[in-house]
Amino acid sequence: MTPPLAVAHRAGNSLAGLRAAIELGADVIEADIHHHRGALEVRHLKTMGPLPFLWDTWELVSASAPRLGLRELLAAGDAGTTFMLDLKGRGAAVGLEVAALLHELAPDRPVIVCSRHWPSVVSFSPLPWVRRVLSARTRAELALLRKEVRGASAYGVSVHHSLLEGDLVAELQESVEVVMTWPINDSAALASVLAHGATGVISDEPAVLRELIARR
Repeated sequence: MTPPLAVAHRAGNSLAGLRAAIELGADVIEADIHHHRGALEVRHLKTMGPLPFLWDTWELVSASAPRLGLRELLAAGDAGTTFMLDLKGRGAAVGLEVAALLHELAPDRPVIVCSRHWPSVVSFSPLPWVRRVLSARTRAELALLRKEVRGASAYGVSVHHSLLEGDLVAELQESVEVVMTWPINDSAALASVLAHGATGVISDEPAVLRELIARR
C-alpha cells in the first residue's frame, strides 16, 4: 500500500518555505496561484480592490511589497520537487495561463493542480503529466463533488477535514487515486484522518509532516 502523501501547505508561497519543505522531505509542496494584472503571482494574500494592501485573516501588507512569480517558483524547485498549485479565483484565466506556462517550462515534470473552482482545472486535460485535484470546503461543495468525480478522470480530491468520514473516503477512492484532506495541524487530527483512510495529508506544521513521514 502506498504511504499517504505528506503535503506542505502553503510552503511554496515563499522561497524560504520552499527550501524548508524540501529539506523536511515533504512529498508535495503546495502554493497558491493568483492571476493578477496579467501576471501569475504566488501568494495566499488577497487584493483589496483599489486599496494599496494585500490581506488575509491576521495579516495586512503593502501591495507594493515584492511578489513571487510562478515562473520563479518553478525554477527554484529541485528536479524532484512536486508542486501542487492551488488555483485561486473563479475566472478561467488562471487555469489557462498556468497550463501555458507548465507546457513551456515543465512538459515532463509531474505537477498537481487543484481548485475549488473546478472549471479552472479543465484547462489541464490535454497535459498528461498534470494531475488534477478537485477541492471541497463546504458541505454543498462536497455534495457536488461526490457526483462530479464519477467519470471525471481526476487524479484526486481534496476535502476539508471537517467533512471527512471513513465511508466518504472509501466512496471517493472508487473514482480517484488520492483523497487528500486539510489542514491537519496536530497529532490527534493526523491519527483521525489516517484512521479514515486519507491518502494525502496537507499540513502547515512541520512537526506533523515529520510524524507522518516517520510512520512509513
